[in-house]
Amino acid sequence: MRYSKLFGKTLRQAPAEAESISHRLLLRAGMIAQIAAGIYSYLPLGWRVLKNIEQVIREEMNKAGGQELMLPVLQPFELWQQSGRCLSFGQSLFTLTDRKEHKLALGPTHEEVITELAHHCVQSYRDLPLLLYQIQTKFRDEPRPRGGLLRVREFIMKDLYSFDVDEAGLDESYEKMSQAYKNIYARLGLPALLIEADSGAIGGKESHEFMVITENGEDEIIYCSNCSYAANAEKAQFAKTVILSEAKNLLPLEEIDTPGTKTIEGVAGFVGVSTNQTLKAVFYSADGEFVFVIIRGDLEVNETKLRNTLKCSELRLATEGEVSEAGIVDGFASPIGIKDVKIVADDSITLGANFIAGANKPGYHFKNVNYPRDFQVDLMGDIALAHSGDNCLKCGSRLSSVRGIEVGHIFKLGTFISKKMEASFLDPNGASWPIVMGSYGIGLGRLLAAIVEQSHDDKGIIWPLSIAPYQVYLCPLYLDNPEIAPLAEDVYHKLEKEGIKVLFDDRDESPGIKFNDADLLGIPLRLTLSPRTIQSQSIEVKWRVGRETQLVPLENLAAEVNRLLREKLAQRSVS
Repeated sequence: MRYSKLFGKTLRQAPAEAESISHRLLLRAGMIAQIAAGIYSYLPLGWRVLKNIEQVIREEMNKAGGQELMLPVLQPFELWQQSGRCLSFGQSLFTLTDRKEHKLALGPTHEEVITELAHHCVQSYRDLPLLLYQIQTKFRDEPRPRGGLLRVREFIMKDLYSFDVDEAGLDESYEKMSQAYKNIYARLGLPALLIEADSGAIGGKESHEFMVITENGEDEIIYCSNCSYAANAEKAQFAKTVILSEAKNLLPLEEIDTPGTKTIEGVAGFVGVSTNQTLKAVFYSADGEFVFVIIRGDLEVNETKLRNTLKCSELRLATEGEVSEAGIVDGFASPIGIKDVKIVADDSITLGANFIAGANKPGYHFKNVNYPRDFQVDLMGDIALAHSGDNCLKCGSRLSSVRGIEVGHIFKLGTFISKKMEASFLDPNGASWPIVMGSYGIGLGRLLAAIVEQSHDDKGIIWPLSIAPYQVYLCPLYLDNPEIAPLAEDVYHKLEKEGIKVLFDDRDESPGIKFNDADLLGIPLRLTLSPRTIQSQSIEVKWRVGRETQLVPLENLAAEVNRLLREKLAQRSVS
């Protein structure tokens, strides 16, 4: 490819609205262009990278036994009603109505469609197991698109679905896909960490994310360096301390005067206790229903855990008006005496006694509040947010945290979708059973962005050779020299004839501009032809990573470049 004909130009500065490193560099390199919030075009260089990533993923899916197919973007809304997931996806589900007033959805994922297909095509246990996948465009109405390709509203995703006869089969498919994902990340040069994750709107009983550690990551990972426990902060559990209070001798409830102390810290300081001896009240609206949440004062509510406990799709903090309308005295509230309001508690309220809590009237609190003696709850569970410094639930060591970018998510769906959509099979005895399913997704654009976040320097992108838009950047200098131009053309044609993918910088630009663009674009191998190298009938060879250069004879150059590229790929596969 001749650079002079390439669509998409480099920029000296990224637009001011570019947030993440990958967003800035991909815009500056002319690889993507923003059309609207969360909507991007891939320009030729970026598209070549994306297609190379796609090919790596396709090869690993095929190697694992996957069969590729293509499912429709437009999906009948009835399928989402049948599965019940139209509620869990909520407003992120794009919908439209056709000319016949039939409601459709733009697929954010394809569990419903693939399960409907299985319902019609799978009849016997002999038809299973199955691994079916596609690489397809998805749509999600993200409330806050950000980070360039990291969180968008339209994206390309590889999604594979496994179909098995039982849980043991699902475990085997899950492990097979987990290994396939590890192979993909290894080929892409990404050190991805497998962690426990929340299943979110996809659903299912268990899920894991693959995370790439980076200080600019949008997710927080809680991990234990002692026992290798790791989980997304949305999912992470920790060992909650047990608060001993006079050997759990339950003291009588007592109202005390606490004027002007509305915060946990203020109340604890006024009474002379630590915050873990208090109960905190937090108020939410869950699918329009007012919810009173009670948690120990030293802890915070994990809203993802709370949403899962409530099984709601829309969760937000209640407004002042909603709190007042529910008859709650903000700053002095507790569940004692509260009626006609759903009360959800964190299990930390059982790990202590004689707490301080609101008295439900301005300026007053109760001493010696105890559950269940003084109040009841409708739901109880782990709804607390884990932090660095908390104790590991598995080994008791201190937990730590890092930032990361999700580059893959795998789910054990089980039978909750297949049951609702009547996707079943007959066993050897003729009995009907629901198919046991798994779901496995990789967002290609997000993966591309994560590679840039992980692999760059202050000059630009550093693409792994396996997915670079071109393998070689041919950089002739001083094209006005009568010897340079014809020799550069000859080198270009010989490299292409050898099957080497070359970006030929045939522009009449200064050496500085060409070298800067070469570094920005991140193409692995740069070949520089100049009057100096011509004198020795050679060309300067330099890898994008590292400062060392070497002179390679022009004679048999194409074969030598091919050898260098093969060696580099072999080094990557070994590492």
